[in-house]
Amino acid sequence: QVRLVESGGGLVQPGGSLRLSCTVSGRTFSKHAMGWFRQAPGKEREIVAAISRTGIYSNYGDAVKGRFTIYRDNSKNTVYLRMNSLKPEDTAVYSCAIASGEQYYVPTETVEYDVWGQGTQVTLSS
Repeated sequence: QVRLVESGGGLVQPGGSLRLSCTVSGRTFSKHAMGWFRQAPGKEREIVAAISRTGIYSNYGDAVKGRFTIYRDNSKNTVYLRMNSLKPEDTAVYSCAIASGEQYYVPTETVEYDVWGQGTQVTLSS
């Protein structure tokens, strides 16, 4: 059984930083791309960032480019999302997901991911 467990969410002031972690078990982590998505109340889920299986390539949603960084440690089966310069509009539930295939490119569509974590809440509040 594939399992993704996120951690690192919380309450932070605008301009602050957080790091989210997602640890995978039950699948060969290094053979799959990973993604971070978020969903705010009343809005559709959107991609935040995704990273290739090797970690060499990454892709970011327009709203977070230049502020967020995705990276992975294949020795720890963990993908991270470093979030800097947080804004109120970054408030959402953040979920990690693992790609269903073993593609070498960076998948950015939700349909390309088949297992999701439970999500972690990130709230911006002054």
